[in-house]
Amino acid sequence: MIDVNGIMAVLPHRPPFLLIDRIISCEPGVSCVAEKGVTMNEPFFVGHFPGHPVMPGVLIIEALAQAGGYAILSMPENKGKLAFFAAVDKVKWRKQVTPGGILRLEVEIIKLKGPAGVGKGIATFDGEKACEAELTFFLQ
Repeated sequence: MIDVNGIMAVLPHRPPFLLIDRIISCEPGVSCVAEKGVTMNEPFFVGHFPGHPVMPGVLIIEALAQAGGYAILSMPENKGKLAFFAAVDKVKWRKQVTPGGILRLEVEIIKLKGPAGVGKGIATFDGEKACEAELTFFLQ
């Protein structure tokens, strides 16, 4: 298991925009499983939505992208590079993510050619699928 310090050694993101807390497993260039503890202390819950806190869907997508980015940027040949979004496709939200649970992020890299690639991500919350998407990235 890799903690937040190990994550920050690979990803450029920093709190409050670092959206993963630990890496459960990673096969560089192939897949990554990460987790985020969702607490009421998250700054986005202040306004989304008062009285009914829900993690914004775009942040769930970003958390998936960070997990996929970890898989790609942990490859030795990509050390020091940045991974940027190029596209997001086939997005489906299935369950609200609320304070008090663990968001599990699973990303499989399904295409990698030169500086571009595609990952298939699934986010689960309380054991149920919360979101799925295909994430296209470009390395710089």
